[in-house]
Amino acid sequence: MKIALMDSGIGLLPAAAAVRRLRPDAHLVVSSDPDGVPWGPRTPADIASRALDCARAAAALRPDALIVACNTASVHALPTLRAELEPALPVVGTVPAIKPAAADGGPLAVWATPATTGSPYQKQLINDFAAGVEVTGVPCHGLADAIERGDEESIDAAVAAAAALTPPDVRAVVLGCTHYELVGERIRAAVQRAGRPPLRLYGSAGAVAAQALRRIGAVPRSPAYPAGSLTVLHSGRPAELTAVALGYAEGRSLAAPSPA
Repeated sequence: MKIALMDSGIGLLPAAAAVRRLRPDAHLVVSSDPDGVPWGPRTPADIASRALDCARAAAALRPDALIVACNTASVHALPTLRAELEPALPVVGTVPAIKPAAADGGPLAVWATPATTGSPYQKQLINDFAAGVEVTGVPCHGLADAIERGDEESIDAAVAAAAALTPPDVRAVVLGCTHYELVGERIRAAVQRAGRPPLRLYGSAGAVAAQALRRIGAVPRSPAYPAGSLTVLHSGRPAELTAVALGYAEGRSLAAPSPA
């Protein structure tokens, strides 16, 4: 079994690690676009074009499913990707986990990129799944870029700035950008208030990994299975996990030896 994942950068690592946990034997293809990162400031047409290039590079290796592990690409490119690749290749998009967070009760905050915060897309998700729940959109200026660079000082500054915009009574934070899951515990520590119940974080990696397996009729397997192989593509070129990627636990979890 082979699962491909795509993103502009290392935001695909949490979903890839989630697939590895569910199916340690799965062969993974991770296709990113360091030549074009970040995608957020680009036009929707340009995002769709670059996402399609990433998807085509991964699809050439004949995976069983493709995970679009990027909120921006899921908003602007998912119809284009599905039109070209499905039904031969199931394509699974990423949606911020507003629905399960709201189901567990508010108030909650949605941390997202400035372009996504307040966008019609996010507003619609809140209207559809969080009616009657107090929701605060929190723009996280520079956080995804800092995570992509592995810039610890800038990550801390961006997390602190977003935490200052987060109401003190929130019970949960939705991580509305796949990059943010790489620093989830730092976000939790910054938002958690003394004397308040433990803060809940809601990411999308586990859900999209499980959905990809469902789409191809696969089931989780024991961790005792040997790790599958890992193929890395950078803007379509064969590559290796970068030092920045390996600086995160999710990246290191993918670097396990391949079976003989």
